[in-house]
Amino acid sequence: MRIAKPKSMKTECDLQALEAALADGAPVIDVRELDEYIQVHVPGVTLIPLSEFAGRTHEIPDAEVVYVVCGVGGRSLQAANYLNAHGIRAVSVSGGTTAWLQSGRPVEAGAPESAPAPSNAAV
Repeated sequence: MRIAKPKSMKTECDLQALEAALADGAPVIDVRELDEYIQVHVPGVTLIPLSEFAGRTHEIPDAEVVYVVCGVGGRSLQAANYLNAHGIRAVSVSGGTTAWLQSGRPVEAGAPESAPAPSNAAV
C-alpha cells in the first residue's frame, strides 16, 4: 500500500539518513545510468536509470519511504518529486554517490546481476 506524502515531509535527506535506511533494509534506488553505476555505487542500491524511471516504478517495493540517489542529487530529486507526485513517499539523498564516496563510506563497482553486459568490450 502506498502512502501519500504529508505536506511537511522533507524531500531530501543526508548521508547519515541513507546509512540508517540501508541498515534498516529500506529500498534505495540509484537513478544514474548503467555506465555510472558500473564505475561506483552505494552497496545495496537498486539501479533504475532516470531515463527508464517512469516505466519501471512498478519495480519499486512498497515501503514507508523510498530513498533515491544519483551522482550529486539533481536527478534523484527529480525522481523523488515524481514518486511523491504519484503517492509514493520518497526522499532524495543530498550529495548523492559522490558525497558517499568522498565521505569514505564503502562502495562497490560492477553491473547489477540483471543488467546486460556492456557492449563496448573489446573483441
